[in-house]
Amino acid sequence: MTQIQIERLGHQGDGIAAGPIFVPLTLPGETVSGTLDGTKLTDVRIDTPSEDRVRPPCRHYKSCGGCQLQHASDAFVADWKVGIVRYALAAQGLKADFKPIATSPEKSRRRAVLSARRTKKGALVGFHKRASDIVIEVPDCTLLHADLMPAIEAAKALAEVGASRKGEISITATLCNNGLDLAVTGGKPLDGPFLSVLAQLVEHWGLARLAWNGEIVAARLPATQTFGKAQVIPPPGAFLQATHAGEQALLTAVKDAIGGQGKLGLDLFAGCGTFTLPLAEHAQMHAVESEAAMLEALNGGWRHAQGLKGVTTEARDLFRNPIIPEDLKYDFAVIDPPRAGAEAQVAELAKSDIPVLAFVSCNPVTFARDAAHLVKSGYKLDWVQVVDQFRWSSHVELAARFSAV
Repeated sequence: MTQIQIERLGHQGDGIAAGPIFVPLTLPGETVSGTLDGTKLTDVRIDTPSEDRVRPPCRHYKSCGGCQLQHASDAFVADWKVGIVRYALAAQGLKADFKPIATSPEKSRRRAVLSARRTKKGALVGFHKRASDIVIEVPDCTLLHADLMPAIEAAKALAEVGASRKGEISITATLCNNGLDLAVTGGKPLDGPFLSVLAQLVEHWGLARLAWNGEIVAARLPATQTFGKAQVIPPPGAFLQATHAGEQALLTAVKDAIGGQGKLGLDLFAGCGTFTLPLAEHAQMHAVESEAAMLEALNGGWRHAQGLKGVTTEARDLFRNPIIPEDLKYDFAVIDPPRAGAEAQVAELAKSDIPVLAFVSCNPVTFARDAAHLVKSGYKLDWVQVVDQFRWSSHVELAARFSAV
């Protein structure tokens, strides 16, 4: 047995000791022992636990890989996630004021990607075992919203009729206003008899909508999401903030950044209108997104809503074709890029005259890189709001305000 002391947590939530040696489910300051296997410690025993160690609230935690940090106190996780953002900014020579972290409550996830395998006796549905492709069932998951939990049983039925014994299918389960919206990938090809079977399952489980390998096969009810005053029907499996509380925290931060000023706004990487439509209650908005189906959903929501200002849309790849400063004539801009950040578009924003930017990010490292470019070009980083809507995971999200100096 090898005994070591955990020095810090890595970005994936694993404890790290000198070496480096990686030890999952440990905390800084803990003395642990186990079998050294290269750079990993296995068969781990906690010899001296941290004061921040708590009893995991979920009975599936030790085997399920859906969460990484249930063994740590809420206060520790909050400080650690804020620290990740501070560290990323410091690496770029930046500092910022931080608003208090906003953490989503347990059992609040309204969207999850489930894995399913067909077995001799039926099917297994859940999340992958930690560092494995084995599917772990999670009937008492403390992460998912109670109204999303029935998706597990529905997914089992779908796997039994549509999955291969040799592989697994993926089910994106989303809680919409009218119930469950499921999008399956990796299933067997569609044909007439199989479509009939799927339609029967949709009725039996009362699904709002079912998509199979990218094709909508049944829609009993509109799979709507509410964005401000608008009701939007996103494409199957489309991006959606993981929790309602997280979405509201990000939207509040965006509104605080803008401050109610300006009559003309720009929303970059707009998706289906998470920010565009609520902001259209007070300003005309131009939404830019690469996926035409998302913009179609956004437009549909806007057309049927009452009390909104004008909204225009533009399908555009902002990585390859960013909007140039001459066309950035707006009172404010919102930017919410994917994990890769928005290096090309930020370079153009940095040369624009837009007085205030609300920046939303799901990757502190690329955010810090883009923030450094904006600051070097004359913007001020006014504040950062960390949002923890992926509770008990290593995932960190944030919103920030930049103002022209």
